[in-house]
Amino acid sequence: MTMAKTRFDLTGRVVIVTGGGSGIGKVYSTRLAEAGARVLIADLKREDSERTAAALAGAPGEALAVATDVSDEAATMRMAEAAVNKWGRIDGLVNNAGLMSTLTRRPWHEIPVAEWDRVMEVNLRGMFLCCRAVYGQMKKQRSGSIVNISSQSVLEGTPKRLHYRTSKAGVIGLTRVLAREVGADGIRVNTITPGLTLSDTQVASSDPAHLADTAKGRALERPQVPDDLVGAVMFLLSDASAFITGQLLNVDGGKSMH
Repeated sequence: MTMAKTRFDLTGRVVIVTGGGSGIGKVYSTRLAEAGARVLIADLKREDSERTAAALAGAPGEALAVATDVSDEAATMRMAEAAVNKWGRIDGLVNNAGLMSTLTRRPWHEIPVAEWDRVMEVNLRGMFLCCRAVYGQMKKQRSGSIVNISSQSVLEGTPKRLHYRTSKAGVIGLTRVLAREVGADGIRVNTITPGLTLSDTQVASSDPAHLADTAKGRALERPQVPDDLVGAVMFLLSDASAFITGQLLNVDGGKSMH
């Protein structure tokens, strides 16, 4: 293998994907395992994570399903421990789990306080807990890459889901500060902001007319699909991005020129 290919190689890397049993997370888990990575599929729904892991039995890499509520500190610690017990290390974390597709689009002043709190609990607190859960092992290794999934909608101030957009804006701040705090430990932290992506869960929960309009305003005038995000995630997990940290990579077909 040439040096250039080696930099992009994920063979044998141990990567945790939260929300990895369905939607976009399922695609991340699948493509990483196909690339030879050892993937821990952490998902709130045990059946989803186990089904995805079973489907990857013949992949070049490996897959392990672990039921995980990212908003529960003990659960995130068990998630990290499972990866270390199985494979002896943690090379990457894809913080993908979050609440969005089930949220009703409504004016900000109509958002129930309990719903606001739950979105923050999962989308922001959950990300913080997962980062903290893997930190000890990554620090011990003196290496690791954390990829936090935010949203392109925060770049535009898209209305109607204020709690979701606010939580995803917080992800950007978390990424930048954390990158400075863990850089001395050899750990990198970056953010991806996907445009509205036609995952199976997004399609099932959205108005078809709304989805039909998603390509409007993009330089690349077509719908965005989960595989459009895979390259960015794999790049940030690989040695090809070894000197990149604290950065935001927007992947939306050129709708927001960030």
